[in-house]
Amino acid sequence: MTSYLVLLSAAAALVLIGAIRDAGAQAPGPSAPDGPIHAVTYVEVMPTARGEGVAALKRYGEATRKEDGNLRCEVVTRIGQPHQLVVLEVWKDQKTFEAHRAAAHTAQLREKIQAIRNAPIDERVHVATSAGPLQPGPAADAVYVVTHVDVIPPRKDDGLAALKQLAGAARGSAGNVRFEVVQQTNRPNHFTVVEIWKDANAVATHSMSEAMRRFRDALGPMSGALYDERLFKALD
Repeated sequence: MTSYLVLLSAAAALVLIGAIRDAGAQAPGPSAPDGPIHAVTYVEVMPTARGEGVAALKRYGEATRKEDGNLRCEVVTRIGQPHQLVVLEVWKDQKTFEAHRAAAHTAQLREKIQAIRNAPIDERVHVATSAGPLQPGPAADAVYVVTHVDVIPPRKDDGLAALKQLAGAARGSAGNVRFEVVQQTNRPNHFTVVEIWKDANAVATHSMSEAMRRFRDALGPMSGALYDERLFKALD
């Protein structure tokens, strides 16, 4: 009797393992995002090597803008900390973005930055949740604002709703050139806000607006990290 129960248990285990394997084989993998891909890449080089970093990023930007599927590529430098730079790219789709990642000039940039970096390259891949037309960059005196917004996972949808409301209000503000909200593909409770304003006065005015104050009040209880807002300008 004992031997019979052992055999029965073993048979049941084999059936269960087979079912698990079948389920795993049938389960679909993660699908590629639909629509444009927004890549935000943070680059921090040693202050003494800024000139080398800027030259490398300019070459990279020129080569990137010639690639099939590239909709926009801008390189900006942080105001007050010019050795910190950000590359803002938009790609037609996941396929063209992956081809770009494998391109020779992308590898060359990473190799160059590796030798002069203060921190590892930090690439964040997003899909748009609230974005306007993909127009080219503005005048040289414009101010870029790049903000990383992290909300706790249970409040992801609330955070997105608040960001969309802010975007709608900001696009109607005097001095606004661009206001985009994009969502990370691998951490959907993380967002990046990319803004362009006519000048520093327009940025200051927006920061004091009723829409911005309401947004910051709403964000407070659901924030997962400090509100990381950084100001940049286009490379000369």
